Amino acid sequence: MLRSLNSGVSGLKGFQTKLDVIGNNIANVNTVGFKKGRVVFEDIFSQTVKSATGPKSNPVTGAPISGGTNPIQVGLGTRVGSIDTVHTPGSPTTTNIGTDLYLDGDGFFVVQDQAGKSFLTRAGNFKLDSSNQLVNQNGMFVLDQTGNTITIPSGFISFAIDQSGAIIGVDVDGNSVDTGMKIGTVAVNNPSGLLKAGGSLYTLTPNADPQNMAGLLARGSNASIISGALEMSNVDLSEELTDMITAQRGFQANAKIITVSDSILEELVNLKR
Repeated sequence: MLRSLNSGVSGLKGFQTKLDVIGNNIANVNTVGFKKGRVVFEDIFSQTVKSATGPKSNPVTGAPISGGTNPIQVGLGTRVGSIDTVHTPGSPTTTNIGTDLYLDGDGFFVVQDQAGKSFLTRAGNFKLDSSNQLVNQNGMFVLDQTGNTITIPSGFISFAIDQSGAIIGVDVDGNSVDTGMKIGTVAVNNPSGLLKAGGSLYTLTPNADPQNMAGLLARGSNASIISGALEMSNVDLSEELTDMITAQRGFQANAKIITVSDSILEELVNLKR
């Protein structure tokens, strides 16, 4: 069989994966805190037809006899080397809702489900439940810098969150009172090593950071918290649509390779009629 058939098939599979990632990026163009994906290709091993040789010279006189030759290899296609999560910042949008939080800088909020499992997120669309607990859209608890859930004490008529994440309450007399609670934020050594868990959430992996969640909270982050704003997706539609056209043409070109290879095989089969 022709090697070009296998190369064409590998190209079809690769560009199909790229289109899948682009489609997911475009679908989440308005998802709060979403980070786009990026496909990186690499070539598969090559078949060596002839190895490289070095220059030869006369062992007695040292005069050159022949020059060196380069290796002769035939590539066998492509494959997906990695699908990276690009953690560039998304554009902020103003909501004027006090519990909507935007992280200005590198870092993540920490939320916890009812089973006690912690997740990281850049989506700061939080709210208060009926028990005055700060939760996300799925009812997960937002954690403070000590790893505890945040409950706004009763008796305050309102509260605000400053850039350090400190929660400042306002009592009935209009006085500002520091509640002693602070929104927990963490920084991860390798954000691309985080595992997407759905719902704009991430979980830690061994390649993201050697620290556990408690260690990350204790270390904190240098990001500022902006109240009344949200971070939108970092997807650039113009870039994604351009990549989609490139992937489409690449898919068509690889399909053409398979068609041409099939025509050649048909000619070979029909040599004897």
